[in-house]
Amino acid sequence: MSRPFSRRALIAAAGALALSAPAAAAPRPDDMVLGKANAPVEVVEYASLTCPHCADFHATVFPAFKKKYVDTGKVRFIFRELPTPPIQVATAGFLMARCAGPAKYFKVVDEIFRSQESWYGSPAGPLGALRSIAKANGMSEAKFQTCITDSKQVDALTRRVSDAVGTENVRATPTFFVNGKMVKEGEISMAEFDAAIAAAGKPGGR
Repeated sequence: MSRPFSRRALIAAAGALALSAPAAAAPRPDDMVLGKANAPVEVVEYASLTCPHCADFHATVFPAFKKKYVDTGKVRFIFRELPTPPIQVATAGFLMARCAGPAKYFKVVDEIFRSQESWYGSPAGPLGALRSIAKANGMSEAKFQTCITDSKQVDALTRRVSDAVGTENVRATPTFFVNGKMVKEGEISMAEFDAAIAAAGKPGGR
């Protein structure tokens, strides 16, 4: 698991970026969502783009989970952003993914996760990898720089982090909720998903 972040650290990271350039509830307006709006079960993942455990989950478990539950209309999946160290990199990645647009958001997130292993073997480092992903998804260098230094978007991300920590009591990434109930802090298996989703689907299940 990766431990976050603090609101103060996220705000500091924004400054660094500027210098360096029951049944499932309704999603929040700024949630990133996959699946049918009327799916009977809602799964929420809090994750960070710099979290290796999150990257491993998205590479090894998420494809099967999506195929079995999201693509069949059984689950609505919500991905919520929770930057962990290095805060500057996670923040830049989330801002860039949102800048790419809703249609490309999850594609960009997946590409960032897959790029983690290359971050420290290249002179360009993690921000260089983000820059390459931005370019591959049609973003100019100017747009990339504008995106990762957008103070309004940094403020919005800071509010989302505050909600996660203060309201949901999330303390690590990844953390998973099923119909509003925290079911796992750390990587989750398909067997654990199966059990949690089956329980949530029962009358009165949460």
